[in-house]
Amino acid sequence: MCQKCTASGLSRRSLLRGSGAALALAATVPLHSTAAQAADADPGNPDEAIQRLMDGNARYVANAPINTDFSHDRAERALGQAPFAAIISCADSRVAPEVIFDQGPGDLFVVRVAGNFINEDGLASLEYGSLVLGIKTIVVLGHSACGAISATIDAVKNGTELPGHLPSLVNAIRPAVEAAMAAKPDDLLVAATAENAKLNAEYAAAATPILSEAQKAGRLKTTSGVYDITNGKVIFA
Repeated sequence: MCQKCTASGLSRRSLLRGSGAALALAATVPLHSTAAQAADADPGNPDEAIQRLMDGNARYVANAPINTDFSHDRAERALGQAPFAAIISCADSRVAPEVIFDQGPGDLFVVRVAGNFINEDGLASLEYGSLVLGIKTIVVLGHSACGAISATIDAVKNGTELPGHLPSLVNAIRPAVEAAMAAKPDDLLVAATAENAKLNAEYAAAATPILSEAQKAGRLKTTSGVYDITNGKVIFA
């Protein structure tokens, strides 16, 4: 065989091998799947927004997330944000809303503070989320084994005094603990955690003028939930 033909044959074989390697490599690269694209569709109303969170949590519990490519649309996200939900979350390091609800960057507007309560700064953040960003739901998310709730229970029951600025956390959570204690539950920590999330959700829903008006107009729905760190499930109120 002539040298030119041999060189040409090798070139073709090299090209075929290269194409196969490229296809194999592409198969291993996490892409923004069709399922993820469908899940990224903007919810049309607050109920659809809550359902999207519930569906995402179900995927997280099943260890079947669809949001795995965090570089997808990075350049587009730099131009602005349009989250569909706000999450009031505890600052606990084990609680990561985007992971828990299997959402990508830019999907959730998250406000975090130990004890997941809403103060004036948090309320202003939620108003911004509603008025400017167009969020459709607010979820106040408590969680199991919450240290802030536990510390407040100790302070209320035993008069324990905490150092520094920690008493401000206790004062914010105290109403929920006292309400739960009045019901005499079997597990005060569990009951107080749910009550704290519920009371703060009610506070957000009634906050005038921005959030309450959005609620009345049907543009926004506020709810609460509790995340179980052990099994990953979020139980909505």
